[in-house]
Amino acid sequence: MTIARLKASLLVLPLIVFLGLFFIWPLWMMIATSVQGGTVRLAFPATAVAIAQWNGDGLPSPDVQAALIQDLRAEVVQEVFGDAVRSLNSQQAGFRTLLPRTVTALRNAGADATPKLESIDPRWSQPPFWLALKRGMPAYTDANLLAAVDLKRGDDGTIAHVAPDMAVNRAIMLRTFIIAAQVTLACAAIGLPFAMLAASLGGWKRNFLLLAVLLPLWTSLLVRTAAWMILLQDQGLINQILKALGLIDASLPLIYNRTGVLIAMTHVLLPFMVLPIYASLIAIPRNLMPAAAALGARPWQAFRHVLLPLAMPGLLSGSLLVFMVALGYYITPALTGGAGDQMISSVIAFYATGTANWGMAGALGLFLLVPTTLLYIVYGRLSRTPLGQA
Repeated sequence: MTIARLKASLLVLPLIVFLGLFFIWPLWMMIATSVQGGTVRLAFPATAVAIAQWNGDGLPSPDVQAALIQDLRAEVVQEVFGDAVRSLNSQQAGFRTLLPRTVTALRNAGADATPKLESIDPRWSQPPFWLALKRGMPAYTDANLLAAVDLKRGDDGTIAHVAPDMAVNRAIMLRTFIIAAQVTLACAAIGLPFAMLAASLGGWKRNFLLLAVLLPLWTSLLVRTAAWMILLQDQGLINQILKALGLIDASLPLIYNRTGVLIAMTHVLLPFMVLPIYASLIAIPRNLMPAAAALGARPWQAFRHVLLPLAMPGLLSGSLLVFMVALGYYITPALTGGAGDQMISSVIAFYATGTANWGMAGALGLFLLVPTTLLYIVYGRLSRTPLGQA
């Protein structure tokens, strides 16, 4: 390696380290956590060895039950035991109460007593609990990935749908994509005319319009969302102005619903749409539109066949950016939306901080990462293809 290449490598080394520590490593940890299932094996090591010999028919042998009693009586790290209980309970409801009750009964019975598990709790005589225990033993599992899309493995190992009252993740995921698409369309409808106006002006007028777009980026997201909560409430400024103008008699429901979410998110994300479009428009020669008019094109025809195709790269870039950022929004929907407007980020936060189920949080995050990556690949292909061949 020459000295010049060595110097160039040292210059980009901080960037590589930064991307590795704050981008690649967190993504890898999220993917690994979503398929990791070793907590049950760590909590019940003797049971893992004994239950591996069970074929899953009926109830396991007394040796398996004796191994489970041995593990439950052992001094297990509370954090490991809690993670194992949460993992098992996500596969079979009831483990959250079954295992702590069994541990308490075994400790109260004394070290010399060997009570049967069925006498402690009749659920130990039900095969689904033992099958869930067997499925939770492998070091890697697809349980979290299946649960993220409201699926699970049945007692025979086949994939089946969860109960209707438990199937919520797919509905919330679909709602997330719908809200992100609605916000993207709203930003495009507002951002394109705004960018066209800014590009057509000059001097202080252009600077003023750009300042109006950039100002929200300099304000905290929480502050902007709180301001919209004040403006959109029943007695807020917007409703008061509409009443003063005589346009409405009763307050419009603008907060704690989908309307409030769309308004607040569109305002926050609008700069990410305007700036890429403006960058494309500012590079277009000013004499193209007059030339189209001189050749007989009407204003709408000139816009459709001349200006819009040239501005399309900026519009696609802005749409992609707004859509990707909107997918992961948490604060704005949580504060301005109702119960039926929460996005998948709220569910991820619940699993990460509310129940400490990092496996489910990682699985849901992975299902956001995959479509985001695919959209980036599609956009990369489109950006390298001429618009006439796309």
